[in-house]
Amino acid sequence: MKTARTLVVAAGTFALSLSALAQNTKPADKPADKKDPAPVKQPEKAQVKATTPEFHEGTQKRHEHFNEISKEGKAKLVFVGDSITEAWEGPGREVWEKFYAKRNAANFGISGDRTEHVLWRLDHGNFDGLSPDLVVIMIGTNNTGHRQDKAEDTAAGIEAIIDRIEKKCPKSKVLLLGVFPRSETADHPLRTLNIAINDIIKGFADSKRVFYKDISSAFFNDKGELTKDIMPDYLHLTPEGYKRWAEAIEGDIATLLGEKQDAAPKPDKADKPAKK
Repeated sequence: MKTARTLVVAAGTFALSLSALAQNTKPADKPADKKDPAPVKQPEKAQVKATTPEFHEGTQKRHEHFNEISKEGKAKLVFVGDSITEAWEGPGREVWEKFYAKRNAANFGISGDRTEHVLWRLDHGNFDGLSPDLVVIMIGTNNTGHRQDKAEDTAAGIEAIIDRIEKKCPKSKVLLLGVFPRSETADHPLRTLNIAINDIIKGFADSKRVFYKDISSAFFNDKGELTKDIMPDYLHLTPEGYKRWAEAIEGDIATLLGEKQDAAPKPDKADKPAKK
């Protein structure tokens, strides 16, 4: 009997233990949902300076002057560029008066400008209200000289300028000039870089609205050299250099402006055939 009673007590104790265990045991926590890993931030693509509009410190007054000309809407021929273009008002003044004053031309050149500076100007009022018959562009040598930008980058900046002008002035034609030669020797890195730019930008011409011309040969002597009587610093032009520039593009200017030209020059009296 004692043994039976002991078994009953043991069984009861075991049952109470199971009951307590059941009451104190919590269900296992549900595993947390796995979140997708945070995306790895890709490095931003480096901006190309030549195509990123940038204000040119110290040029605000001249820029605003261009905006005034634009608002007047009278200019029919506009030159766009850097110091070489601006200097039509300096060493090139007499040549400008002879070739372009009568054509109601405007000079939108700013010394030191690179392609990104021209883009900024176009985004801030230049050509607003203006629809010239022809725009002459020669820009890029400061991208070469200041930073030695890759030819592809400078060319992209030039293409962006053409696009801006076409959007603002859809009826205007563009005469794109090859970047002028520079530096004393033919193998100088800056000269070869300008040549590389020209090899690209000549492809921007469609001979309908955009026309390309490289007038580099106009500045060389008969030995193929740049001389100080044309470019005293092997970059900027003398009055003779501006004369050569104007003469090299005169036929293109006249044609693109739709000016009438004599089919052939009239012979001098001495050239007239003798009467029979």
